Amino acid sequence: MMFRIERDVLAEAVAWTARSLPARPSVPVLAGMRLEVTEKGQLKLSGFDYEVSAEVTLEPQSGEAGVVLVSGRLLAEITRALPAQPVDLVVEGAKAVVTCGSARFTLLTMPVEDYPSLPTMPPAAGRVGSDVFASAVGQVAVAAGKDDTLPMLTGVRMEIEGDTVTLAATDRYRLAVRELKWQPGQPDFSAIAMIPGRTLADAAKALGSTGAEVEVAMSSVGGTGEGMIGFSSAGRRTTTRLLDPEFPKYRSLLPTEFSARAELSTGTFVEAVKRVALVAERNTPVRLAFRGGEVVLEAGSGDEAQAVEVLPVDFEGDDINIAFNHQFLLEGLGAIDSDVARLQMTTSTKPAILTGGKPADDDGVPDYRYLIMPIRLSS
Repeated sequence: MMFRIERDVLAEAVAWTARSLPARPSVPVLAGMRLEVTEKGQLKLSGFDYEVSAEVTLEPQSGEAGVVLVSGRLLAEITRALPAQPVDLVVEGAKAVVTCGSARFTLLTMPVEDYPSLPTMPPAAGRVGSDVFASAVGQVAVAAGKDDTLPMLTGVRMEIEGDTVTLAATDRYRLAVRELKWQPGQPDFSAIAMIPGRTLADAAKALGSTGAEVEVAMSSVGGTGEGMIGFSSAGRRTTTRLLDPEFPKYRSLLPTEFSARAELSTGTFVEAVKRVALVAERNTPVRLAFRGGEVVLEAGSGDEAQAVEVLPVDFEGDDINIAFNHQFLLEGLGAIDSDVARLQMTTSTKPAILTGGKPADDDGVPDYRYLIMPIRLSS
């Protein structure tokens, strides 16, 4: 088995495939990356850890059919460091020799026969623009939980009804919901999936840079291939096992009536929160006092360091004092994708909704909503 390919093409493909490799593989062979030159002359790189699979298909300059398995992370480090010249890989017995310019590396191979077969992609369900997909997933995944002892909160819920996809994630302290349009393979397609948040975010980010459409492969409810979802674009494909579909009834958590609305420049708000938060301990809040045409941001109290900043604001409704975890507030502001941030509030103890100041849809509902729970202020 051998092939020749441009260094940049190989390095990018190896790096993307290596992202799916486990840091602590349950068996050594799962740390390997499978490289295959097919009879048609294509080069396929793949990785699989029984949960997530990744595969890239490339067109090498030349090749000889065969398969080899080598350390994926080592190959990634090597290809990233090679000079900008064509790369040759040749299998010689139990070793794989990588040559690029005057650089030469010899890698030990692993037993290909012990490597698991990649899962078959579920049926194609529809397509969505890669940039829209990457943006939407990024906006929602920020609210997914990080605590693996509560697996249902570490995922992103994907609900599909016809041409509308709704993504939702929550860690109990905030909730992010995004709606987007896509092109279903069948007009009446309907499905629900709970996708691991970190895996989905990695896949969306990587596929979002391809500039092509992303094909989503999944089964409708009760169909074949249930328990798995796949994404593919521009010669790359990835699959992941789904989580248990149990998820909070999040729509009932989204308030629809508010007593106050504030709009202000997103960039200015972000910078002010960052400055005030410099004196805030990890779990202490940033306090916001909305009065007329201004908002007073404060952090710290008593014998602690303190910070105060005042910003102009377009404000309607009852004056309100409210406090938030500053990191959660900053992550929401970073996700709204708008020059204007709109914060809608009811009372100092009830959830607030953060959205962009862009025009809403025909129903008056923005396509992205970030619910954030306030921190109760001591009286």
